[in-house]
Amino acid sequence: MCRVVAYYRVSTEEQGRSGLGLEAQRQAVSALCQQRGWDIVAEFTEVESGKRDDRPQLAAAMKRAKVTGARLVIAKLDRLSRNVAFLAALQDSGTKFTAADMPEADEFTIHILAAVAQRERKLASDRTKAALAAAKARGVKLGNPNGAAAIRRAAKGTTAAIDAVRANAASRAADYAETITDVRASGATSLAAIAKELNTRGIVTARGGSWHPSSVRNLLRRLGG
Repeated sequence: MCRVVAYYRVSTEEQGRSGLGLEAQRQAVSALCQQRGWDIVAEFTEVESGKRDDRPQLAAAMKRAKVTGARLVIAKLDRLSRNVAFLAALQDSGTKFTAADMPEADEFTIHILAAVAQRERKLASDRTKAALAAAKARGVKLGNPNGAAAIRRAAKGTTAAIDAVRANAASRAADYAETITDVRASGATSLAAIAKELNTRGIVTARGGSWHPSSVRNLLRRLGG
């Protein structure tokens, strides 16, 4: 059975305008899951103000889906499709994704949406560059003359690639930090016991597999103990 992490986003202003409040979102997600025989294992609700750009509950929902191998489900695609940060994070995480109002909008659709968003960012960047060029033509001094050279030196060679791989591994390990802390607090202290508890909770490895003492040991090393 497919496991689902549900994500809802509400704000007083938007609920009044769209009519899609929290309960309506839950009903939409629940109806889809019942139709397809999916099991909702966790729910996250974002209560946003008009001035807030960060979405901690979305990040938490994506993390839970990632570590459990679950599918992220939202009620309406258009509530998130225009958010560039969401699209980028969703692509990078590799999280399976479905919108209840458009279930055929799969990862390929998200790829297209992200491409469109990327195009819009490029157009904005081009406009900024044109404005900077015009300012430079007027004699305005721009930026740090040594900045670009420093960036090129930092990114040159294999060192930057190795650092990127290490950073990605550290980021993946951090996704499991809270779960590991909770597992240890429950009494599982040995590598075998931790592996067993992670498997019991439905937590999967970064590659989607089961946990073994060796994989737990590697994770703990990355987490610093």
